[in-house]
Amino acid sequence: MAANNEAGTVRKSGVSRKTNETDIQLEFALDGSGQTRLETDVAFLNHMLDLFTKHGQFDLSVRANGDIEIDDHHTVEDIGICLGQVIREALGDKKGIKRYASVFIPMDEALAQVVIDVSNRPHFEYRAEYPSDRVGSFEVQLVHEFLWKLALEARITLHVIVHYGQNTHHMIEAVFKALGRALDEATAIDPRVSGVPSTKGVL
Repeated sequence: MAANNEAGTVRKSGVSRKTNETDIQLEFALDGSGQTRLETDVAFLNHMLDLFTKHGQFDLSVRANGDIEIDDHHTVEDIGICLGQVIREALGDKKGIKRYASVFIPMDEALAQVVIDVSNRPHFEYRAEYPSDRVGSFEVQLVHEFLWKLALEARITLHVIVHYGQNTHHMIEAVFKALGRALDEATAIDPRVSGVPSTKGVL
């Protein structure tokens, strides 16, 4: 269920996705309080989604089962797809939103930047070099897969830049915190904005 941007309306949505590889139920609210209920078999992704939700002041519930006996790829990818879909639906008509955001987040020695345009034109740029290929059992390349599918399904322009860092965990953590903050700012309602923030008249 999607909500529009009328005053006092909580913008939220939910989706179920079942394939031969994954079974996912996901609910998301843009106007939340940082609450999570995460039940997936990918512990590191649970940690990152918790950070994203708390720092964006969203509410997020995810229950996901996947073929992790093969690897984590399908589960991570499909959660990214589902999260992107509910973000797009929760945004409703996009009237009154700020649209843009650019956020820097430090995590100890690491610094990440996330720039968002809620443009209805999906595009993803990713600039990150990590010192390791894994964090525990989690494959670092799956961060790209998750973010790209989220941007595609949410129909946003998303630029992610990890400026520097020495600890891969810290670097990815900074990305997800910045993602939460940037999405919160870009989707916030600005009372000065009449209609959608575009000279085209549509987003």
